[in-house]
Amino acid sequence: MYISESEVRSALTYEALIPAIRQALVDFSTNRPGDDRAANNLSANAVIQPPRTILRAGNAEGDMNGWFAVMPAIAGDVMGVKSVTFYPGNAALGVPTHMAVITLLRRATGEPLAVLDGRLITEMRTAAVSAVALDALIGALAPAAVRTLGILGSGVQARAHIRALRLVRPALEEILVWSRTPSHAETLAAEAGARAVAIEEAAAADVVLTVTGSPTPVLEGRWLKPHALVLAVGAVGADRRELDDEAMLSSCLIAESRDAAERESGDIRLSGARIDAEIGQILAGAIPAPGNRRIVFKSVGMAIEDLVAARLVWAARENENK
Repeated sequence: MYISESEVRSALTYEALIPAIRQALVDFSTNRPGDDRAANNLSANAVIQPPRTILRAGNAEGDMNGWFAVMPAIAGDVMGVKSVTFYPGNAALGVPTHMAVITLLRRATGEPLAVLDGRLITEMRTAAVSAVALDALIGALAPAAVRTLGILGSGVQARAHIRALRLVRPALEEILVWSRTPSHAETLAAEAGARAVAIEEAAAADVVLTVTGSPTPVLEGRWLKPHALVLAVGAVGADRRELDDEAMLSSCLIAESRDAAERESGDIRLSGARIDAEIGQILAGAIPAPGNRRIVFKSVGMAIEDLVAARLVWAARENENK
């Protein structure tokens, strides 16, 4: 069964995806085997997820030089692998910067269940992860006072995040958008009922979302509120970053996966910041949510997120065909 992007769009909703992602993050942080021996005796919720394999395409120089990654995972009754490409220079060509294909298999027998277009799944699961983090971490930031969302960036992920974050926190009354291309910020602001503003104003919001393709820092810590929550999503790769040293080193740092973030996030590697906890540990209650300080949540994307999203789409299609 091949499931196209248009079919994914009709089957996958944030209402279903956000709680599924939340459980996947809990399972990842609290129930993954530590060695090969543990992998032979797994609980039903165990997550097996090796490091992402990344190869440079070597097709060009600079932003036109893309990369190709393979992301396998096993959880519950399914296995899957996503093949994904990231070409930053595609934005200038009007081509998506991320493209992907996900193969879903039955864990019990190894039978292929479906091949899914992964571009929209990647888009939606990334925003769903941020929504889960916002919902989990905002309690430490006096949620009644959290009213403004500042967005640095105006592309696909900015739009996806607005939809997902509004679902978990409708009280985000004002959205402030900045982009390196002012006309793009104006367009997104008009679509979302937001305001296009200077970067300093967007960065002074209660919640700040960074979704740029910048290889060098655009967010300066001196602009942030003392108790801001920063959702750092862009800067894909170990040599790219969106946040400066002050933003990183003055904050409590939460990640999806400690190992993946330390290996793949330029924001972390280049600043020397130390990760305080995984978001799944906080969701599970193993570590309390940080209080009374600034928080940075850094996501790099994980195969388990793609797997649970693909399973939701496949299950929805199966139900339609009954």
